Amino acid sequence: MKKINTCNDNIFALSTPVGGAIAVIRASGSGVLPVLREIFSGRIEHRQLNYGKITDRIEPDGGQGEERKENDAGALAVLDEAMAVYFRAPHSYTGEDMFELNLHGSYSVVSAVSRALTRRGMRLAEAGEFTKRAFLNGKMDLVQADAVMDLINAETRRGASAALEQLEGGLSRRIGAIEEKLLDFASELAAAMDYPEEMEDEVLSAAPEVLNSAISRIRDLIDNGNCNKIIREGAKLAILGRPNVGKSSLLNALMNAERAIVTNIAGTTRDVLEEKIDLLGLPVRIADTAGIHETGDAVEKIGIERALHEAASAECVLLLFDGSAGITQEDERLVQKVFGMNCRNIIFVINKCDLSDCGTAAEKLKNIAPENVGSISRISCRTGFGLDELKHRIAEAVGLSEGRAIVTNERHIECLSAACAELCEAAELFSKGGNAAEMLLPQTELVAESVGNALHCLGEISGREVSEELLDRIFERFCVGK
Repeated sequence: MKKINTCNDNIFALSTPVGGAIAVIRASGSGVLPVLREIFSGRIEHRQLNYGKITDRIEPDGGQGEERKENDAGALAVLDEAMAVYFRAPHSYTGEDMFELNLHGSYSVVSAVSRALTRRGMRLAEAGEFTKRAFLNGKMDLVQADAVMDLINAETRRGASAALEQLEGGLSRRIGAIEEKLLDFASELAAAMDYPEEMEDEVLSAAPEVLNSAISRIRDLIDNGNCNKIIREGAKLAILGRPNVGKSSLLNALMNAERAIVTNIAGTTRDVLEEKIDLLGLPVRIADTAGIHETGDAVEKIGIERALHEAASAECVLLLFDGSAGITQEDERLVQKVFGMNCRNIIFVINKCDLSDCGTAAEKLKNIAPENVGSISRISCRTGFGLDELKHRIAEAVGLSEGRAIVTNERHIECLSAACAELCEAAELFSKGGNAAEMLLPQTELVAESVGNALHCLGEISGREVSEELLDRIFERFCVGK
């Protein structure tokens, strides 16, 4: 990636997709206000959106406003009628003077305005440069900068909510609290090594508690962060059952759309059909699979093998049964097969409860696997009965129930894991040393080194310790204009 210019020069970029009805050009830098005054005819007030005309001088060769050749060279040409808003430093996204122009979205208008800005010494921003400047100017830390990108890419309400929580500083505060304790401990260790004869025993004696507390809090963040893949890619949900129990009907009901073919003919679904849905604000990938049964048909066998493979890799498996037909021997064999595969988060679901009270079927399922069945969901895909409750059970099963704090960025998880490993190594030194207050100086130095490494890892999350290479790697993921 080309190194981003971190000087306080003036930059601009188109922040909206090309070809839309409206185009937004944003600009940042210490000298953007004079440029705005030169090209915009309307009032310019801090954080006030005002109407005016965008104008520029016509060059003798017609470089601007070629459609106005009848005008004299040097005359003003109207490029567009627009809305403009000015943000005075430091009260802006980047912490610098900024303005945004809301233009008509035609390519010719955007090109003409871009040329007008370039003619006045402004340059096109690099990818992520606005957010990078916000970080360098102290408007946000790296956790919040990462959250900006996560928010842009969020496909569901839960993903957006997690990103907003980070953008508002939720994760930064939790990591900052851990850093503060470790920094205090590191300073005490340094004093112990510099002046061992003056150091009180309580400092080293309290070390295991300090380290274990930090390890526990970091592990909690890592555990929450394991939801990262689910937030980004969606939890995988497999629907299993013998033929014609309503698997495709359940897929359609959860999607509120007719995506799978539903007939009374057993075996209509012969392959895996996967759809992605927003389930209570959570991304879920649902796999509707072929009916599990004994068959000699080669194609059906392949479909059944794929169905079982989907179940083995899913975060949640719905075992679906036909309550109106009762529990059959095929159902019993399926239950035993699935539990033999050690599938995760199995939910028993009885369908067609509008045709039967399903009580007999539920009792039989409990007798088949009394220790594993748990609560049984009763639904009707035809009437919608029980579907809302089932959706909540799915959300709880995949570990994404509402209100759970989540680390959504893979980089953060890597740094947290590295910090945890360093602290575990330090704690191990204390456990081997017996009486912490009688530790030898070399051991104390090793502990201090591990704690320092852990603080460095945590600092890479917040940006307290960061290299230009890391900044480039983070901000190159951004689009131009952000």
